[in-house]
Parts: sequence; C-alpha cells; structure tokens
Amino acid sequence: MATRIRLQRHGRKNYAFYSIVAADSRAPRDGRFIEKIGTYNPNTNPSTIDLKFDRALYWVEVGAEPTDTVRSILSKEGVYLMKHLKGGVKKGAFDEAAAQAKFDAWKADKQSKLTATLNKKAADKKAQAAERLAAERKVNEEIAKKVAEKKAAAVAAAAAAEASAEETPAEETPAEA
Repeated sequence: MATRIRLQRHGRKNYAFYSIVAADSRAPRDGRFIEKIGTYNPNTNPSTIDLKFDRALYWVEVGAEPTDTVRSILSKEGVYLMKHLKGGVKKGAFDEAAAQAKFDAWKADKQSKLTATLNKKAADKKAQAAERLAAERKVNEEIAKKVAEKKAAAVAAAAAAEASAEETPAEETPAEA
C-alpha cells in the first residue's frame, strides 16, 4: 500500500479550505484517509497552517510521499529539517540536544522574519492610509478655496450692483400742479 500525504479539499466554491491527510494513494481525493495531520487555509494572508508536527514527521520518516504542495508546506513548517537533523543524530554527527537547538534557532529566525514581514505590511498600510488622507485634505482645501473664491465673487458682484444703484440718482417725476 503506497501512502501519500495530500490535501483534501473542503469549503465552498471559490473559497477552498484543505485538510492535510495521510491516505492510500488509490483512495479518492476527498475520500477515505488514514489520519488527519493538519489543516491549510490559503484564504488568509499569510496562509494559515495548523499541523501536528510529530505526526507529520512520523509519516515522512516511514516513507509516505507528499504531493508537491504538501511538500512545500512541510518544508516551511520544518518537518524536513527535523528529519535531516534526526538523520545526523543517527549517524553520530551531533547529539539530540544540538539537533533540537539548531531546530529551535531556525524556528526563531523564521518567526522573526515573519514578524518583520507583518510589521512591514502594517507600516506600508499605515503609510498608504496617511498618503490617501493627505491627498484628500489637499482636494478638500482646493474645493474650499474655489468655494471661497465664488463667495467672494458673489459678494463683490452684489457690492458692485449696490454701488451702481447708488450712483444713478432716481429720476424725479414732475408734480402736477
């Protein structure tokens, strides 16, 4: 029996949500599986991955073949790095504590990069909002300036009309005797 680690599709149309499962390669995509290892939601930014690390590592070590997408997910989560480090421990290159220390250092570095990326996105979003606000203020100032000019022109026209009315004396009609 060839075992595969693959994605099992759930969710509605145009909004896929996946379960990461270990299944017989002959079973249908959304059909029978041996064990559910985790979930993958590509709809969030960044993608949400919830993985049972020890079970995923177990299936990779016993020879389950992941699909390309699942291989990428497992690699990003560090399953293949841990498999590599455990191979080094078996060969005697270093001990279990050193392997765990290397893995923890890698995980901390990955987490710091993710945090930096999220902070950069938040800062960019804030900067874009500030730029939009400044542009809106500029437009509003221009509109206010045009309105003030129109009001000033209307007041000047009214004053001119009033002044012209004062300059022309009213004609007196001769009184009948």
